Amino acid sequence: MLKVVQTGLYTSVQDLGRLGYRKYGVPLSGVMDAYAARQANLLLNNAENCAVLECTQTGPTLLFTQPSQIAICGADMNARLNKGAVALNKTLRIQANDVLSFGKLEYGMRCYIAIKHGFKTPLVLNSRSYYKPITIQQTISSDQLILYNVFDEPLHANYVKLSINRTHFKQSLIEVQPGPEFDLLPTNQQVMLLNTTFHIGINNRMAYQLEERFPNTLASILTSAVLPGTVQLTPSGKLIILMRDAQTTGGYPRVLQLTETAINRLAQKKLNNEIQFKLV
Repeated sequence: MLKVVQTGLYTSVQDLGRLGYRKYGVPLSGVMDAYAARQANLLLNNAENCAVLECTQTGPTLLFTQPSQIAICGADMNARLNKGAVALNKTLRIQANDVLSFGKLEYGMRCYIAIKHGFKTPLVLNSRSYYKPITIQQTISSDQLILYNVFDEPLHANYVKLSINRTHFKQSLIEVQPGPEFDLLPTNQQVMLLNTTFHIGINNRMAYQLEERFPNTLASILTSAVLPGTVQLTPSGKLIILMRDAQTTGGYPRVLQLTETAINRLAQKKLNNEIQFKLV
């Protein structure tokens, strides 16, 4: 059993998402940075869809009441186990009554805590991902108890560890493909879109807004399908990049579409960070 002592800024249970329900208007949800979450599960030899804790900007304080093994990947939030610093991207053994906490954010935006065999929150539409109102909760709450399986085997002698390329956190280039309405933009605006440095504005699990305004001469479109990674151009000239909790349809021109790698990379960007689109 895991007891939440402090919640952190925005901590939720996520897996790889709620697949197969978009036709009913249900967002995909799931981990914002699937690259980091998969790494955490890989270190524990878990199935890649095992539920993890996604921590945003500041981490929680967690009490483990039973032994297990965990791995922490993604952003560096200065993780501490019983007040002693622990490494990212490494399998860690947990004893009963161990306390995991976090300090100052060093780089990135989101980190992932995986546990052996995954966190056992309720399945809703074949996923454990939090998304209210599909699930009761949007984030974890203080004093909440989260189930996990007891695992009391010793670590392997090599203490499994991954070497991580920091490019995932530092790279400002965001790979995109043309969206359905990209070719409706005048040629000079297509060039401008791909040569402008943008800054991250208001952002959350639903969408990232960009601060700079982009000239918009396009008419609104009939409500059409959108996906995580769709870049919408609003009438005011604001660009909105849809993320994992985004709606399933929209009426703004879809000028670009992020690759899966780019969505993962963008999930580690925070307010005022720079990005530039790169067509692939």
